[in-house]
Amino acid sequence: MEEVRVFPLTCAVQNYAWGKVGQDSEVAKLVIGGDPLAVVEAGRPYAELWMGAHPKGDAQIKDNRIAQTTLGQWIAHFPACLGSKVKDTFHGQLPFLFKVLSVNTALSIQAHPNRELAARLHAQFPEHYPDNNHKPEMAIALTCFQGLCGFRPVEEILGFLKCVPEFRALVGNEAADELQGCMGNAVQTSQVLKKCFTRMMNCEKKVFVDQLNMLVKRVTEEGAAGKDTSSSNGDLLLRLHSQYPGDIGCFSIYFLNYMVLDPGQAMFLGANEPHAYIYGDCIECMACSDNTVRAGLTPKYIDVNTLCEMLSYTPASASSKIFPCEQDASDPFVSLYDPPVPDFTVMRIQVPASVKQYTVAPVDSASIILVIEGDATATSAAALSDVTLRRGTVLFVSANESVALHITSQSGMNMFRACCLL
Repeated sequence: MEEVRVFPLTCAVQNYAWGKVGQDSEVAKLVIGGDPLAVVEAGRPYAELWMGAHPKGDAQIKDNRIAQTTLGQWIAHFPACLGSKVKDTFHGQLPFLFKVLSVNTALSIQAHPNRELAARLHAQFPEHYPDNNHKPEMAIALTCFQGLCGFRPVEEILGFLKCVPEFRALVGNEAADELQGCMGNAVQTSQVLKKCFTRMMNCEKKVFVDQLNMLVKRVTEEGAAGKDTSSSNGDLLLRLHSQYPGDIGCFSIYFLNYMVLDPGQAMFLGANEPHAYIYGDCIECMACSDNTVRAGLTPKYIDVNTLCEMLSYTPASASSKIFPCEQDASDPFVSLYDPPVPDFTVMRIQVPASVKQYTVAPVDSASIILVIEGDATATSAAALSDVTLRRGTVLFVSANESVALHITSQSGMNMFRACCLL
């Protein structure tokens, strides 16, 4: 039924082992908010909520007037809903996957390939790289969110090479001295950084496990004696080691920036950017792909050589990795997170308590809206009947459709909207 072009969705939940458990998970809370009849099991992890048309988690349409049962099927029948530019550019596919993540234990040290590398990896190893698309992604913190992102400034890495002998043993004195010697020369620094990181990642297992055990023992003893272990990044090391004992990824904290995002802050992870999520809840938006090259903090397939070869070895401060959002010029309640890729843009819509009538403006793209807090009745010429919005509601809005909200909550509304602004 094409007349109904705005409708609510029931979205797929992924119960990966690293997710927060039961009602501690933001994903679980949103699921219950959106559907009071949903059951959340106390001991089960609720890691990701997938809002989109990805074949591994295609959203169900919550409108019994529509014949198609999933969003993917509906878009295939009515591709004009994407908007003409989006439909042509992305061959009739929704170009993004919108998610909520609730992270309890660290996700792997990883990076995503650019389109060229993705095509090559998919052709060679389709069992590990399931499609030929790139996978840029953006994480926006919902709660205090911790992660690793990009290579630290060289001075910080050199500081750890000096203070953490176990780390220096894996990199080797020669490479460590070389890094010291190329300060100020960006091209050389990048080459030597690659050499240092590759040396460490390719260490023999027995060597790095012995060094890791020595490091953990030393940091634990120093901590017990009341000493400050921050020069060895002690707290984070012990946390990661408790989750992934004997994993080479534990040493990556000396190479990569440790990020702590406040709610509303974001990081953009372009092609070849090394990263890992450590703890917290976030909104994530990405190009529709499953391609991930991993090299540590994971029980999954590890591809160290590809990772070391592809990474962007550009040192930069943690603060430079925070992706800025901009005020939308036409709507004071909208903040735009607009990354340097065409596949997606995320809007944060914060309507203050004093405003009771608000219109979600039309855009020339299909979009998906997630309600984080607030209650409203939504009306649209393309919905045929009112839709009740509350915490956890997910709404699909076809291109060029507007949605009028009559807000009933006392505290206003907080929503995120994913779309594709070509």
